Amino acid sequence: MPRPGPTLRLARFVTEMTAPAVLVSALTLAVGWHSTRGAHGLAWGLLATLFVSGIPFAYILGGVRRGRLTDHHVGVREQRRVPLLFGLCSVAAGLALLAVLGAPRPVLALAAAGLVGLVVAVTVSHWWKMSIHSAVAAGALVVLVVTFGAGSLAASPLLVLVGWSRVRLRDHTVPQVLAGLALGALVAALTFAPLR
Repeated sequence: MPRPGPTLRLARFVTEMTAPAVLVSALTLAVGWHSTRGAHGLAWGLLATLFVSGIPFAYILGGVRRGRLTDHHVGVREQRRVPLLFGLCSVAAGLALLAVLGAPRPVLALAAAGLVGLVVAVTVSHWWKMSIHSAVAAGALVVLVVTFGAGSLAASPLLVLVGWSRVRLRDHTVPQVLAGLALGALVAALTFAPLR
């Protein structure tokens, strides 16, 4: 159990504000808006957000309410497989719908990167508890840089803060955080960047 104090409260705050559902939702809306520079793109972002974070997070919350999951961060590695597979199905369905409806390429590329990221997370989580918080944060930074330019690198300290919060809360070890950072950045660089 982590020792209480102001750093523990800060770590909890950082963990909640940088949770995958939060970052993915904000990123998807930003990429959607940027794809058409306006409300039309924002609408695409909203539709994508429903499938890439809204539906999966609702499933997790339902699992917590029913007692099948211990918490909304799915902190127990053995409990991760089913929510991640559900999320993968939701993202795949959303990607198919977005493609059929003619969504902008950057929105499709982001959904595809999310799909690949979930495949990696499901695979790794079978054996090891990689930090998905860190993976999403690193992937989000790569997407921001590719979409909005090098100025987005100013958000890099967020990666350290996210990693610190996960270790401070004893939800992850340093190697689990570093692996998440590396894999998240790699997935975004190899999937989002070429497809956008």
